[in-house]
Amino acid sequence: MSEKKYPIGIQNFEKIRTGGYMYVDKTAWVYKLVNTGSYYFLSRPRRFGKSLLLSTLEAYLQGKRELFEGLAIEKLETKWTKHPILHLDLNAEKYDTPEALESILNATLCAWEKLYGAEGYETTLATRFQGIIQRACERTGERVVILVDEYDKPMLQAIGRPDLQEAYRNTLKAFYGALKSKDGCIKFAMLTGVTKFGKVSVFSDLNSLEDISMLEAYGGICGISEEELFEYFDDDLHRLAEKQGMSYEEVCEEVQECYDGYHFCENTVGIYNPFSLLNTFKHMKFRSYWFETGTPTYLVELLKMHHYSLNEMAYQETTADVLNSVDSTSTNPIPVIYQSGYLTIKEYHEEFDMYTLGFPNREVEEGFVKFLMPFYTNLTASETGFEIQQFVRDVRGGNIDAFLVRLQGLFADTSYEQIKRDQEVHYQNVLFIVTKLMGFHVKAEYHTSNGRIDLVLQTDKYIYVMEFKLDGTAEEALQQIRDKQYARPFELDTRRVFKIGVNFSSETRSIDRWVVE
Repeated sequence: MSEKKYPIGIQNFEKIRTGGYMYVDKTAWVYKLVNTGSYYFLSRPRRFGKSLLLSTLEAYLQGKRELFEGLAIEKLETKWTKHPILHLDLNAEKYDTPEALESILNATLCAWEKLYGAEGYETTLATRFQGIIQRACERTGERVVILVDEYDKPMLQAIGRPDLQEAYRNTLKAFYGALKSKDGCIKFAMLTGVTKFGKVSVFSDLNSLEDISMLEAYGGICGISEEELFEYFDDDLHRLAEKQGMSYEEVCEEVQECYDGYHFCENTVGIYNPFSLLNTFKHMKFRSYWFETGTPTYLVELLKMHHYSLNEMAYQETTADVLNSVDSTSTNPIPVIYQSGYLTIKEYHEEFDMYTLGFPNREVEEGFVKFLMPFYTNLTASETGFEIQQFVRDVRGGNIDAFLVRLQGLFADTSYEQIKRDQEVHYQNVLFIVTKLMGFHVKAEYHTSNGRIDLVLQTDKYIYVMEFKLDGTAEEALQQIRDKQYARPFELDTRRVFKIGVNFSSETRSIDRWVVE
């Protein structure tokens, strides 16, 4: 059997089909898009197949029938008309000045003008774009196809810089306005991105743009469903099981826990992360592949800017309106984090039209929390794993003083700048991160309500019930454990139970005392 070729990092449909790479057939969706509407917007996380989807649309609308042999669309399409394609990719550029966006738009327009000509009176980016659409249609006798990849990259890179964001928004709004004015010349247009910017949107003039990001009918247009996993990768699952010394059932469970769990609308099957899945099968190894390709720091900037309590992330409730738009002036970081793929829909509450969000899978949960650690403490990324290992050793060994001294060290190293706005939220966030990362090795639960922080850690020999106070006393914290009977669920447990009261001091910005019972 010849070696299977996985199209990792390959976003060109023609290259995949002519190069003998495996392809999960999404062409029935492609046909449906083109034949049931004209203007679309799709939001999906990075490395989820958006660029490949646009490339597939491009090949189809160029009439390249030979590339679709054996695929679903071959039985659906009969005409295979060749349309002029205007494909704009905003993914590659670094956007840190107003000129950066204008420069890439100008370069793209120049390339199109070489094909379809230019007129001297077309002086703005928008009028040049309009002219190109008009002439492309007239010269070829076919309506034009417009594909825009990562339309939001400039604005995402400008989060936290309202002046720059406003400049980009104004430029893009005028540029995309050309689509509305030249509607009669356009066959099909699709814009993709990670986020959908709301309020004074770049799309406000383009009211015919259909957002399919949260539509059930297109839930599986990017990524890999469970049905596709077993149809295309069953042999890979068997090989992975053999390689890892696991049963087939165990491997399926592990793959699901690590990479499944994305829900882009309510009550739909989970979608697997395609990038992580392909890498797992190529290397026959479980790792955080999606995470290792880099997490945008703007996410952490948003969380810190708005003093967001990370504990809320695990059970965030919100509405579709919030999820569907990102407003640069908003104090809510959740839409960006959801649309970027770090949170997903866990439940839908029809009565209130509310969604409960959570981490999609273990790769994302562990990776994101690890990524946050250096931003909330003075540990470097490389030190995080070692430090968590030490925490886990301490609690497994019953060394509660060593554990708390280590925790005290995490807080003692924190600069005043990091916590000056809201000390309590900062302490909660550091505890949340440490607890989450320990939770992959020991059973850890962390709760906050009504200003209360309590932490329960369980190993095979010990149970730790901890209460934290800010500018109180460790004795008060311990008394609260007794009064509220936090340890009661473990009364009949054979393991040794520790009750621990801990006090944070805002003056020293660290733990100043603890008592153990």
